Amino acid sequence: MIYSVSHTTTYGYSQPVSLCHNIVHLTPRNTYRQACIVTSLEVAPRPAVESVHVDFFGNACHFLTIQEPHKCLTLTARHMVEVAPFLPPRPGQTPPWEAVRAQLARPTDAESLEASEFVFNSASVHAAAALADYASPSFPAGRPLIDAVLDLTRRIHADFRYDPTATTVSTPLADVLASRRGVCQDFAHLQIACLRSLSLAGRYVSGYLLTQPPPGQPRLIGADATHAWPSVWCPGPGWIDVDPTNNQVPSDKHITLAWGRDYDDVSPIKGVILGGGAHDVSVAVDVVPADAG
Repeated sequence: MIYSVSHTTTYGYSQPVSLCHNIVHLTPRNTYRQACIVTSLEVAPRPAVESVHVDFFGNACHFLTIQEPHKCLTLTARHMVEVAPFLPPRPGQTPPWEAVRAQLARPTDAESLEASEFVFNSASVHAAAALADYASPSFPAGRPLIDAVLDLTRRIHADFRYDPTATTVSTPLADVLASRRGVCQDFAHLQIACLRSLSLAGRYVSGYLLTQPPPGQPRLIGADATHAWPSVWCPGPGWIDVDPTNNQVPSDKHITLAWGRDYDDVSPIKGVILGGGAHDVSVAVDVVPADAG
């Protein structure tokens, strides 16, 4: 599938902003099954300083400095992305989860050593006994790793309600666990924290979902907005994405932007401003098959 993606973010300020610095993660990654064919980023007002670099996790980042006073900031990213279907490993043929945990505790090769970085706590995701307790019914002794992860994905989807009014980007995971409500970011953080509470490796993936569902199928939650999901490391196949918001294994309808330890590593836009007063933000995302538009 080839997709056309448009992502516009607009900040409005009650008072002029005299200076702002921003880091932007809005360039789709190139992976073994995804290719970013064309990408562009338009910014108004025009930045006085703009540079592109690759961060620690291999994500493309734009650094922007705007020095002229402004009461509105608009960033529009446009992409053409090709995504191939993903055939996951048979869940029952993956290693027992305890064996994966042991390998991460004592890495024996470069792949497991790199994956072990995602076992530790990060800014927004902390291991906790309550999270291990929630995850434990999915992880009985000897159960194959991906079989257990898919069961946890299903349970989060069943137990938690998608509610965009329930949380903010700073809502603690303990509150999400207690209220059983949240959005895709919360569910991704929750599943990663469950994995890390069992000393397994989980990372956070940001991206998009196809906005037009196939005929006869329901619209997926997260369309027309940025989306997020977790990924778990498994020896052999490597990183396997899962989507607890929609109880799916992402394939050719999920487009990957960036990955890191949690949302803080890969937030689409973050920065600092001087001035501005009160502000509001609006986001418009459109993802369509290229031949549809």
